[in-house]
Formats: sequence, structure tokens, C-alpha cells
Amino acid sequence: MKIAILSPFYPYRGGIAQFSARLYDALNVEHEVKAFSFSRLYPSVLFPGKTQFVENEDDAVSVPAERVLDSVQPFSYHETVQAIEKFQPGVLIIAYWMSFFAPAYAYVAKRLKKKTKVIGLLHNALPHESHFFDKPLARLFFNQCDSFVVMSESVKRDLLALKPGANVCLTPHPLYDHFGERLLIDSARQLLSVDHYKKTLLFFGLIRDYKGLDLLIDAMNLLDDSYQLIIAGESYSSFDKYQKQIDQSTANRRIKVINCYINDLDIPIIFSAADLLVLPYKSATQSGVLPVAYHFEVPVVATDVGGLKAAIATTGTGIVCQPTAQSLANGIQEFFHSDKTLFMEAIRQEKKNLSWENFAKKITALV
Repeated sequence: MKIAILSPFYPYRGGIAQFSARLYDALNVEHEVKAFSFSRLYPSVLFPGKTQFVENEDDAVSVPAERVLDSVQPFSYHETVQAIEKFQPGVLIIAYWMSFFAPAYAYVAKRLKKKTKVIGLLHNALPHESHFFDKPLARLFFNQCDSFVVMSESVKRDLLALKPGANVCLTPHPLYDHFGERLLIDSARQLLSVDHYKKTLLFFGLIRDYKGLDLLIDAMNLLDDSYQLIIAGESYSSFDKYQKQIDQSTANRRIKVINCYINDLDIPIIFSAADLLVLPYKSATQSGVLPVAYHFEVPVVATDVGGLKAAIATTGTGIVCQPTAQSLANGIQEFFHSDKTLFMEAIRQEKKNLSWENFAKKITALV
């Protein structure tokens, strides 16, 4: 089967590009796959981070991709259609996560769907930080898709609210297994200049309001001196409010901040230093951080929002609590008073289930 994938790919950085690259590799084992990417993803004035592109320190997964779609240049929409038509795929998979891309995606899908089956691969059906135009734009694109792949019940619910009766496949987010091996914990903590002997919590990833970092900082006030926290990730808004909160915290000396985009080579160091990943989210669909934690066999405490409970509580890979500082502190303490070998065994079993081979088979079965 000939399969086209339309998504950000290398040299764009971030979870969507990495996800699509791993999907490309998995599908390419048994099918002829071609990647189509963006010539421009976000206009620079709309991108809040340092850069959209892989830097020298990154070790990103690279696949050959034709960079043709400009998100804000309608002339490129038709060029993208022509490029994909030239490949003559039986299936087009389009990676979707926010309504900004819906007009371009809808144009491409509408003009290809007569000859090509269009699958919307939804990381989110609706963004976490919503706008009045998100639903109509999402519906515009969804109406041009034949089928959908989602990775959590919450995304499935959002999709069906916008497109009742949609043909949808729900399958868990596969493992991010391309980051190399886990380091010795003492070596990792030495590289990060954190205490070797404290119970070490990790908050990882892009820092945005809905991710609840403020709750976790407050929770640190409720934990004794035997706990320390590593905050590792780039803030997409001012970090000042969090820094002020840390400065005023009784735990300020036990909080290590690495406020920047974490390149691929540093990810093994950061996860190897942690005893526990904490996802204190106030809202969520699924989390791309969770498959990274599973790869490094780091258990999780997460809040009961979106698809996190289903991913964690039902598999036994961590503890689920409520999105409050007190509940987070209680969940963290419960973890350290538990038999950690049970969590580790559950993670090792889940790693077998979350293979890219299984994910690719679900997509081809949907076709």
C-alpha cells in the first residue's frame, strides 16, 4: 500500500514531528510511505518559543520529507495537493493538533479524498487553550476525513461531539523509544547538580498554564526536606510568575529549574535522575511525556484529567490524584511508601503493549 503522511517532520522539532517520524518508520516496514511536511509551520510572530527547528545539540529522528505546505500561504495548498497526487497514495494520514492548520488541511483533504482515503490522526480534537473559532475550524477539516485515529477517550469524545458517527479507532500513544538507554541515577544527578539522596520528582515538557506547574510548586511546600523537584522545559509564556512562586516557597532550595527547550541528548540525563514523573495537569487529552517516562521506566503521579487516568490507573504504572496541591502531595507520598517494584513491573509490561508495530497495524486495519 502507498501511504502519504502530512505532518511536521525534521527539521521541525517537538513531539508531533518526532511522533510522525516514528510512525513513518513503522509503516515503512511493510508499505511504501512518503512524508510531506511544511515549508513554513508557524509564522515567526506567532511562535512563542526560541526556535521551531532542530538545533545542533538535538539528536532528532530524521526522515526524508518533501517540504511543500505553507500554513499561511494558500497558493501552497494547491501545490501540496499536486505533490501528493503525484505520489498516488491509497491513504493520506494527516496529523492534527490545533485549529490553526484546519483551513490548509481541509483544502488538501477535500481535493484528494475522491481517490485517496483520508485519515485524521488527532493528537487533540480541540486545543487545551480554546478560542471561539476552534470548533468550526476543526469541523471544517473533520468533515473532509474518512476515518480518524485518536489516542484517548477524551479526544474521541471531542471528535464525536463535532462529527457524530465518525469512524474512529482508539489506540494508546506508542512508546517514545528513540532516546537511548537510561543512565546510572548517581551519574545523572551529578550531571544535573542535584542532591544524590533526595526523593527526586520531575516536571518535564513545555510549560503552559494548563499543565499545572503552579500546583506542583505549591505541593512542594507540603513535602518534607527529603524531596526535591526538577522542572525541565521551555516556557511558552513568561516564567516570572513561577519563579516568584518558587522564590516564595519554603522548598525553594529543593527546586531545580532548567527553563529551556530540552534537546534529545539531555533527555536521558533528566529522566535518569528522576524517581517519579509528576503530571499535575489541570486539563489534558493524553500526554506525550508519558511514553518517554515509560521508555526510561520512571513511574508517574498524574491528575485525573483527560485520558491520564485510563493510561495510568488501569495499567498500574503510577498513581492518580486530583488537580490540587494537597492531593498531589498525598499521591507523591503514597508512591514513596508503596512497593515500587509493582510499578516497575507494570511499566515493563506496558512497554510491550505500546509498540509502534502495534500502532501501525491499527492504522492499516482501519484502512
